[in-house]
Amino acid sequence: MIIPVSEAVKAAGKFLREYQSSIKPEMIELKSLNSLVSEADRKAEEILVESLQKIMPEAGFITEEETIKTDRLEHNWIIDPLDGTTNYLHGIPTYAVSVALEYRGEIIKGWVYEVCRDELFTAEKNKGSFLNGQKISVSGRTRLEDCLMATGFPYYDFERIPGFLKLISECFTKTRGLRRIGTAATDLAYMAAGRFDAYFEYGLSPWDVAAGSLIASEAGAIVSTFSGTNDYIFGEEILVVQPNIADEFSELIRKYMLNYQG
Repeated sequence: MIIPVSEAVKAAGKFLREYQSSIKPEMIELKSLNSLVSEADRKAEEILVESLQKIMPEAGFITEEETIKTDRLEHNWIIDPLDGTTNYLHGIPTYAVSVALEYRGEIIKGWVYEVCRDELFTAEKNKGSFLNGQKISVSGRTRLEDCLMATGFPYYDFERIPGFLKLISECFTKTRGLRRIGTAATDLAYMAAGRFDAYFEYGLSPWDVAAGSLIASEAGAIVSTFSGTNDYIFGEEILVVQPNIADEFSELIRKYMLNYQG
């Protein structure tokens, strides 16, 4: 299954690249940027759905664009056809296609295709994580000051912003740096490849994290909500951290993201 789904994910990515290059200034004047991107989202999702239905006809779908609606079944595909929409909109070459397979509430397979770098991250439950077929693992850095962190900015739940900003400040002063690249799926894949040492974000949807969380976990990352529970797929928040700094960084997360009173 890994190979045919990988082909479908790459086909969706190829469409996104070609569609982006076809957007001309005169088109933008006649049609809003958001509607152009929505068209790209929908078409990429249709490419994925058509292929995945052939691979596993009995599976349901949980999708961002809702080009198909099904009941939640024993097996479900969780799809984000274009993660990093704002980057795509502005011509920034960092966006991804994300596909996960859920079985009875557990993510068992995941694919994240970082389109412009032609990097395909894959994972199967209990079988490890891979980048373009080569096994990968999380960073082995041991000191927080040597670690590079990643996050995303929320679109709602702004009452948590004061604590979030304090946490960002701690990252500035206690770590090597903080990155916000604009695609959760890529952040999670980069965690798996050892490029980031921790990633935290809230205000998320299942299709943002389903595939990437498995890829990170299978590469050795610890994945949870901010409070340490495992409801991160549907819980709208996620903390992913490599084991060597897990205790120290999780303490900062709890301090600033759980009932912070600044």
